[in-house]
Amino acid sequence: MPTIWFCLIAVMIAAYVVLDGFDLGAGVIHFWVAKDDAERQLVIRSIGPVWDGNEVWLIAAGGTLYFAFPALYASSFSGFYLPLMIVLWLLILRGIAVEFRGHLTAAVWLKFWDVVFAGSSLLLAVFYGAALGNVVRGVPLNEQGYFFEALWTNFRLGQNTGILDWYTIIVGVAALATLALHGALWVGLKTDGPVQARSRSLARRLWWITLALTILVTVVTFSIQPEVPANLTTHPWGYVFPAIALFGLASMWWFMRCQNDFKSFFASCIYITGMLTSVVFGLYPLVLPASTNPAYSLTIQNAKAGEYGLRIGLVWWIIGMALVMGYTIHVYRSFAGKVSADAGEKGY
Repeated sequence: MPTIWFCLIAVMIAAYVVLDGFDLGAGVIHFWVAKDDAERQLVIRSIGPVWDGNEVWLIAAGGTLYFAFPALYASSFSGFYLPLMIVLWLLILRGIAVEFRGHLTAAVWLKFWDVVFAGSSLLLAVFYGAALGNVVRGVPLNEQGYFFEALWTNFRLGQNTGILDWYTIIVGVAALATLALHGALWVGLKTDGPVQARSRSLARRLWWITLALTILVTVVTFSIQPEVPANLTTHPWGYVFPAIALFGLASMWWFMRCQNDFKSFFASCIYITGMLTSVVFGLYPLVLPASTNPAYSLTIQNAKAGEYGLRIGLVWWIIGMALVMGYTIHVYRSFAGKVSADAGEKGY
């Protein structure tokens, strides 16, 4: 049962990154692909109907994590308190920027909220990547399963690590490049004209950066987290997950050359899913490795809730996720197609 919940949470996190990742990426790139206010409105309109619905998956994943692995939830939210508060404020600022931007037409007002939107989107992408890097690298858990990390210490690996060190920064930059590429493909899919052309051009450049960072992160991860290569050696079938990521990355390039925006974006979804599932498979059965003593690591067994609760909860999870998926499909079907230049409610 804990393995099932481990896989379900992994799927939910992957769904969140795929869905909310493109609107984060759109925020990161919108100053590069949009040259005036009308074009920036077009970029925001491309995510306007769906960005808040995408974040439902983050809330659902957090709630599921709390239910299935309460020890992991308690440990993570105490040790990562500061960065989690930063992420919360960035999410708030980003949402405010999208909603408040269209309330006034003054140039200073529009510019201010555009900067807030871009800056919060960029920092969120970096912090999400750094969080993933912390989970892979391990944290200084004590015997009781708790830890504290400063935002940074000496930027080196070891037992006195901070949230940010050279490894987590690399992963954060890789996440930024990946989500910016994802966002550029989405904007190219949803727009026409100059914005689409600039998005396509930027996506081609970001693809090379993402490729280089993917190789770098993979090599470094294999060297600092022995559990990852050990799992692949013990269970060679697990190479299917990196293969999915490579297939998505290669397909992305091919479809970008063919200017097939939908297939390029779908290939990006495959790449992100392949990368995240590769990490999950590489760490299993760990859910939070300890950099202090491997015996202190949190696993699916010592972090899980009671078996009875997990069995009953699975029924309600299926019902809840059916509703969430139905809502998500309805929203995307309702707002399918290109966005127009005509502002609607709330500017999109």
